[in-house]
Amino acid sequence: NDYEVIIIADHGNADHALNADGTPNTAHSLNPVPFVYVTTNKDAQVENGVLADVAPSILHIMGLAQPADMTGKDLIK
Repeated sequence: NDYEVIIIADHGNADHALNADGTPNTAHSLNPVPFVYVTTNKDAQVENGVLADVAPSILHIMGLAQPADMTGKDLIK
């Protein structure tokens, strides 16, 4: 009955979703992007990070080692 779920987004631009001409604004903004981690582990905590930290965090959940050339860090503590 153990489970782990991550809910994330890749852009933080919900406040400016459309440009003045009506086209989608796909540029990244400085707004925080949620990283929601749901688990049965009551002691688990998530640190703030950047997009490069998502893959190492997923590897951690899967019990896999992070490759040396992967620059991100595991956000789950």
